[in-house]
Amino acid sequence: MTATILDDGRRRLVADRVLLTLWVAGAAAVLLLPFASMAPNRLVSGQPVMLWAALLPWQAWTAAGLAALLLLSALATPLPRALAHGLTLAAAWGLALLVLYGIGTYAGRAVTPDMPAARVSLGSAFWVVLFCAALAMLDAFQRLKAGMLPQVLYAVATVGAVAGLFALDLFDDLSILREYANREDAFAGEFLTHLALVGAALGPALLLGLPLGLLARRRAKLRGGLFGLLNFFQTIPSIALFALLVAPLSALGDAVPVLKAVGIKGIGAAPAVIALVMYSLLPIVRNTYAGFAGVPAAAVEAARGMGMTTRQVLWRVEVPLALPVILSGLRIVTVQAIGLTVVAALIGAGGLGTFIFQGLGQYAIDLVLLGAIPTIFLAVTADFFLQILVALSKPEGAR
Repeated sequence: MTATILDDGRRRLVADRVLLTLWVAGAAAVLLLPFASMAPNRLVSGQPVMLWAALLPWQAWTAAGLAALLLLSALATPLPRALAHGLTLAAAWGLALLVLYGIGTYAGRAVTPDMPAARVSLGSAFWVVLFCAALAMLDAFQRLKAGMLPQVLYAVATVGAVAGLFALDLFDDLSILREYANREDAFAGEFLTHLALVGAALGPALLLGLPLGLLARRRAKLRGGLFGLLNFFQTIPSIALFALLVAPLSALGDAVPVLKAVGIKGIGAAPAVIALVMYSLLPIVRNTYAGFAGVPAAAVEAARGMGMTTRQVLWRVEVPLALPVILSGLRIVTVQAIGLTVVAALIGAGGLGTFIFQGLGQYAIDLVLLGAIPTIFLAVTADFFLQILVALSKPEGAR
């Protein structure tokens, strides 16, 4: 094959600038930033460890080979583009798993029986390389225009491989896993609390938001005021909104003991759920409105011409056609709620934010990560499954 020829006759050497940019960012991180941090105990600042010092020789050479394949995939020659994108998926997948495997084996070598209190923390280069590899996979899938099934199978293979590494107890000597071991029971409780808070917010938000979105579509006079009010909620910073709810809910609980007995008080889950519902309403209402507004008028007229009632038109025609846009709003709201629930820990609602703020108070980055990484995992997982629902809800010809 020859290099791609541009309109002015020049040869283009780089075919995938996104992949090349990610490659340069990852290479710079490896050369300039620590891959891990080694400390004799939890209280002492760790010493930086570069990637080539942390990996075994075969791991370092394999990583270099995979990086070379990624660089080759970014070039216009010698590979066809479809093959280059497939090679990117394979090489980035292998590099991500190798980085995980490498940090685990390094921690196992670094934490010896004569240094039981030693701590191995994840360094900046580890996160940058992992992030760049993940973005390279996503970019390759977009360029290949692969269907939903290959993406699901690829995701299942990735999760299965990472789960296999955990099953080998490969990461037990990492500082973040030691933080988890010290708080295993508390972690399970806070994880479930986080899920419960998100679910308790999404339920009322959907029950309120879907009818309001339909109302905004049906009643143009109410639309401006409704969207103005919901936009106002979005402008209030999350911490400020949580704080603003403390005083009125506390007064309400004191005035009505029955409400206080069921949990309506100034701190805890009640103000957290109310604030999350307020933040969730705008995306749901706006997407519901947009979904119904996007229903072709010809489809509605055809349904009415067939003798359908207004209710039948709504449920058999308008709702199915508007559903992909409505689910897109639910996807936005779910990811947003998972992130905002972290802040709810500041008012005693619990959740994964508890570990984040404890870690910030103790200057323990691994404790912060113990709360942050599961939160990110929850958000990514929810986004992935809701993407599948959006794709499945689209009419056959629109997929």
